[in-house]
Amino acid sequence: MQRKQETIWWLRKRDELLKVAGRHLNAYVYDLESIENAARDILSMRSVSRVLYAMKANFNADVLRTLARSGADFDCVSPGEVRHLREVLPDNAKDRILFTPNFAPRDEYEWGIKEGLRVTLDNLYPLKAWPELFDGQRLFIRIDPNQGGGHHEHVVTVGKRSKFGVSLSELDELKYLVGAAGATVIGIHAHSGSGINEPDNWAAVADALIEAADRFADVTVLDLGGGFGVPENRGDVRFDLSALDERLMAFKKQHPKYELWLEPGRYLVAVAGVLLAHVTQLKGKSEMRYVGVSTGMNSLIRPALYGAYHEIVNLTRISDEATETVTVVGPICESGDKLGTDRPFPRSQENDVILIANAGAYGRVMSSSYNLRDIPPEITL
Repeated sequence: MQRKQETIWWLRKRDELLKVAGRHLNAYVYDLESIENAARDILSMRSVSRVLYAMKANFNADVLRTLARSGADFDCVSPGEVRHLREVLPDNAKDRILFTPNFAPRDEYEWGIKEGLRVTLDNLYPLKAWPELFDGQRLFIRIDPNQGGGHHEHVVTVGKRSKFGVSLSELDELKYLVGAAGATVIGIHAHSGSGINEPDNWAAVADALIEAADRFADVTVLDLGGGFGVPENRGDVRFDLSALDERLMAFKKQHPKYELWLEPGRYLVAVAGVLLAHVTQLKGKSEMRYVGVSTGMNSLIRPALYGAYHEIVNLTRISDEATETVTVVGPICESGDKLGTDRPFPRSQENDVILIANAGAYGRVMSSSYNLRDIPPEITL
């Protein structure tokens, strides 16, 4: 059965957060204990041999150190991510990194190979255009399993309208090109989307990858990607890792030669992070009520980019009854600068502390100085 989420950490640590807000107008705050707990849960799965954190979700140094200590490895999508990881974790072994660029220039693949990294290809083009790069290389191949979904079209990473992965219909050509280049395929990789809550999805992905894996005698790893949903509100059920583990164990019994890897990003860090801001102005406009806060889409672009939902609370008045329906907006000169629309909210005042939940993933890493607004600092608890 799925478990209800325990009392959310930012309610237990409210006093600490209010102190942080007393020192900073805006701030991202990460609870490292929550990250450790999420990592422990997923690393305890019996069916999974390795967990690689998708560091594009959050590259904060304390977050990376916490995950490394917990036993997670790392998925990096650019040389910049690899270099940053090495600066933070200079003793981290190369074999704990999977390098997965897509539509990158030739020199990035060449760099990854020279650095001795495991390199993933998700397109036939590199093998066609630069076969000499891959002579003697042991590669991962990203396949489009045509199985997946997501909470918004921009996070669905399968199907003909997604730029990612080699189509199953191209497997014959892939096998020929790999052989012609003198390469060896040792892993088959997929990522099916983000915000998926059905454990059966990853079992279906594994089944789809078998078709590709069976074409290559040296494949020992099926990397099923990430994309596990996270609770949006207090009291929401958590993603059922135990059910996923059961389904993947059943798969392993049928296909014992393969290791299964996972690549969670948002699952490990989203709930552990919040964005703190302050009420700046209040406004009524016909029947609409607006609560203005001190940061906006420059610090958290997910609502504008994905239509993403983030719980928003008045942390100062956490026990007050919600008596209004408001839209929470920031100071950015864009009509899309809405952090939350038509939310039940207590009557607020200037300087109240506002907390935006689930900001630990794709908050700071996607932030900008648009309108020359400052990017908030990152604080870890």
